[in-house]
Order: sequence, then structure tokens, then C-alpha cells
Amino acid sequence: MSASEASASSKTQVASGGIGIANLPNQLHKIVTKKGTNFSLMVVGESGTGKTTFINTLLTTELIEPLDDANRRKKQLDKTVDINIHKAELEEKMFNVKLNVVDTPGFGDYVDNHDCWLPVVDFIENQYEQYLRQEQQPVRKGVVDMRVHACLYFIRPNGHTLKPLDVRAMKAIGARVNLIPVIAKADTLSPAALRQFKKRIMDVIDAQGIRIYQPPIESEDESVTQRNKDITSAMPFAIIGSDREVKTADGRHVKGRLYPWGVAEVENDQHCDFRKLRSLLIRTHMLDLISKTEEDHYDRYRTAQMKTRKFGEPKPRKVDNKKFREEEEALRTRFTEKVKLEENRFRQWEQRLIAERDRLNKDLEQEHNLVKQLESEIEAIANAGSPNTKFFRK
Repeated sequence: MSASEASASSKTQVASGGIGIANLPNQLHKIVTKKGTNFSLMVVGESGTGKTTFINTLLTTELIEPLDDANRRKKQLDKTVDINIHKAELEEKMFNVKLNVVDTPGFGDYVDNHDCWLPVVDFIENQYEQYLRQEQQPVRKGVVDMRVHACLYFIRPNGHTLKPLDVRAMKAIGARVNLIPVIAKADTLSPAALRQFKKRIMDVIDAQGIRIYQPPIESEDESVTQRNKDITSAMPFAIIGSDREVKTADGRHVKGRLYPWGVAEVENDQHCDFRKLRSLLIRTHMLDLISKTEEDHYDRYRTAQMKTRKFGEPKPRKVDNKKFREEEEALRTRFTEKVKLEENRFRQWEQRLIAERDRLNKDLEQEHNLVKQLESEIEAIANAGSPNTKFFRK
């Protein structure tokens, strides 16, 4: 056997026996299972659209305590959009997920909702900025990742189309994060009205150029491809939220809402898209949401900041924050009022000075006239007592 034949035989034996490369996915699985992952979910929408109920139904636990009507009305007096973060750690089959749910109470609840989405956008960008600053540190152990991986935008089921507030808010949010439109309280619309409402919403989204999350469809498995098509075709997802179990007519105990005409089931695909949305967020596309956030949204933000800033330079503070702008306008109003008050006081003081000056000038003129009169009398007396005056009299 020649040397070339021996070498070829050796290669064939290595290739057939393998050197362990096929075990790399198993190693990666062990590392990921041990490390776990972070997932941040943001919910945006007007009060009363069922955001809290949906989160509690999705996680099958009361992560967010529902607000009663009194506390909700008290919150509406603040006229600000708050950012509340609720953290939880989920474990299933030895795999841990550190979940962050970002709630936005106060969004769209007031008469003037101009720029009410700015606190939401600022929060998303601030998380990118904090992660970018941590990446630039010499020691990056224990990096805190609060980047938002998905944003559920709850649309009120008015049966018409998106409101101007929804269009502007979705356009601003969708440019920075994976935006998923959701129709809240789908059980308030008939099936025909719901289909028409979905079509109108998608028409507005396409016409306005709003970026929404598009999950990958094609897969080597035909069943997976068909499942992805079903999920994509259901957008915007129409959901029903309920954390209570009710009894159906056939004796089943399900989560849903009880009506005189029957039961609207949460996990029934014929009633709503809750299962499809849950599958998108957790079961099938969580990794894709995380990857798209890292490779698309965060990378775009990072590139834009690197082009305009030096390494390690802090991000310049924005001056168009609505809260800061309102405070600035209030301070400017107070300053203007104080200036006007001081100007009025100055004018009154000036008028008093002018009046006093006129009075003094008038008194001075009277004294001056009196002095002239006295001088005339003195001169007359002096002329009367002179010798020339006596000669002319004789």
C-alpha cells in the first residue's frame, strides 16, 4: 500500500468514526440550560384594554396586581406616563427564564395625548444605552440586560381603524423594537366585524409604513412552516383575557368569560388568537425575538451612536422629553408671571416718581414765582425811597 492510499484510508476512518463535532449542540444545550436567558416584554395601550389581565393569563399567575377604579382614576390625575417593571423567574424542565414585564400606566388616558409615547421610546433607547455602556467597560462580568425584546401594542376594539395616536405611537415604537399589534377584548366584536377590523388595521399599517414583527415562515419541516403561516396570518392578534375558570355547557372547566349566550374561551382558536400569540412569544419564536433585537434593533442603535459619539462619551441628554418640557414650560410660565408682576410694580413706582417729580416741580415753580414777586416788591420799595423819586415829586 502506498503512502497516499494509507493517508486516504486514515481520512476515511476519521470521517466515518467522527471526532465529536456532532456533540457541540449538546454542549451548547447544557450551557444554555445552565445559564438560562433574559426576556423583556413591554405592554403598551390605554387603560382598560386588558393588559394586566393578559399578562396574568399568559403566565398563569398574578404577576401584576390589577388596579381598582379608584386607584386608576387617581393615577389619571397625574397626567404622566409611568414605567413600571415587574420581574419574575420562570422555570420549566430545568430551564430558567428571567422575565421582565414593562407596564406603561397612563398611556393615552388624557385629553391631550401629544407625545405620550416619548417616555416609552426613551425607556427603550435608555436600555440600549445602558447595555452599550456596559459593553464598553473593561470588565463585563455581570452585565445587566434589560433590552426590550417584544412590545405588545393593545388596540381598543372600536370596530373602525387605528386612531391617529395609535399610528404615531406604533410608528415610533416599531422603529426601535419588535412591535406586535394586539386587538384587546376581541369578544366585544362579532367574527365578521373582527375580520373587517383586522383588515383595516393591516391596511393602515402597510399604508403608513409601520414596522411590525414578522416571524420567519419557511422551515425544513412542512408542519412548522404551516404553523408559522397560521401565526402570521392571525396578525393583529385578537385576544380575550381572563384568569378565571368558568363552566361550559358541555361541563368543561376552562378559562374564559361567561355570557348569557355562552362562554368565550381564552384558549379556543375559534374564539380568539391567544394560543397563537402565546406560541409566538414563548414556545416557537422567543429566540428569534431575542436574536432580532440583538442583531437588528440594538445593532442599528449602536451603529448610529458610534457614528456620532466618541468611545466612552456619554449620550447627550434629550431636551424634548415631555415631562421635562412640561416642567420647563411651568417654570417659564412662573418666571413670566413674576417678571410681569415686577414690571407692574416698577411701572407703579415709576408713575409715583413722575407724580412726585411733577408735584415738586410745581411747588418749585410756585416758590420761584413767589421769589420773583418778592423781588419786584423789594425793588418797588427801594425805588420809592430813592432821592430821584423825591425830586420828581416836588
